[in-house]
Amino acid sequence: MTATAAPATAPRAAAAGAFPAHIAAVLLAATSVIVGVIWDISWHRSVGRDTFWTSAHLAIYLGGILAGVSCGALVLRTTFGGTLEARGRAVRFWGFRGPLGAWVCIWGAIAMIASAPFDNWWHNAYGLDVKVLSPPHVLLALGFTGIQIGALLLLAARQHADDTDAPHREAYRVLFAYAAGLLVANAAIIGFEYVGFPNAAHNALYYKICAGAFPFLLAATARASTLRWPATTAAASYMAVNILMLWILPLFPATPRLAPIYNAVDHFVPPPFPILLVVPALVIDLVVRRGPESDWGRAALVGIGFVLVLLAVQWTVTRFLISPSAENFVFGTQRWSYNNTIGPWRYQFWRIRTDPLTGAGVVTAVAIGVASARLGLWWGAWMARVRR
Repeated sequence: MTATAAPATAPRAAAAGAFPAHIAAVLLAATSVIVGVIWDISWHRSVGRDTFWTSAHLAIYLGGILAGVSCGALVLRTTFGGTLEARGRAVRFWGFRGPLGAWVCIWGAIAMIASAPFDNWWHNAYGLDVKVLSPPHVLLALGFTGIQIGALLLLAARQHADDTDAPHREAYRVLFAYAAGLLVANAAIIGFEYVGFPNAAHNALYYKICAGAFPFLLAATARASTLRWPATTAAASYMAVNILMLWILPLFPATPRLAPIYNAVDHFVPPPFPILLVVPALVIDLVVRRGPESDWGRAALVGIGFVLVLLAVQWTVTRFLISPSAENFVFGTQRWSYNNTIGPWRYQFWRIRTDPLTGAGVVTAVAIGVASARLGLWWGAWMARVRR
């Protein structure tokens, strides 16, 4: 019995010993995309639109190609060379078989590649974007969001897999939270015009947008992950990526190439200091782990806790972040684009007269946060059941 069992178990043990190459490739792709998008925004704010073939664009589309090729190869390998067990666990589409996360990555990669000529044509026809979410950028955002969600689904299936994958189980848990943090960073980028700068943290729209986006993602992470502090880890990952870009980008010289030039930029303009999501994320982890049994009860506590804690933190910290005291390497010295006319508005809160944060605004933000958290808990419960 022993002699005949060894050959059958050896391949499974060997397979369990190696970290899956396609997961490493997809995580690298998702990271490359986020780094590239933050870099691209900085490029537009520091240099302008000089050519499609910028380093930032190459980083973005490298992520799309890497995710598409690695997941495409996985689908072909599963379809034509996979074991009966692997093919049985896969999702079938057009006769091909592969993990659900791989399919989502492939569709995201296709959308990203399709956005490239669209974006180039758009700039040739209309010039520099005046908004972050131009039509080609929306298609691009849908594409790299697909890659990030695909990475989450691949890792969700792995962290709940059977004992053959046990050696990497803890790594899958941490990487799931990291991938969720990239998705949080993506949401912050999409809302950049409204929640990107600390100067906006004293108006009502800022908290409504935060309440709509972040409880959904963080509550889903807390529900789906088997890590001890998943939402906190995801929020910390989002902050770490942005802080690293804030510190690294200004190290490189940049020269504006598109008029009008009002601000003498000589190095890349970094992103603003990130939202301190790690603090309300702690509340979300506590509520999801130890809160009421009812999902609506959890959602109510998450929505209320998120908005009130974020309000207490951001309202206070942003007073410092918009002051001259925060103009240093840690918090960012060169924050403004070359086409900004420098003035006292840099040290002021914006739209506090046209959109003040009133009691009604806080109640509205809480209601949005509760709905966002409830949807997040539903999505997280679904991801917790993903096995393929």
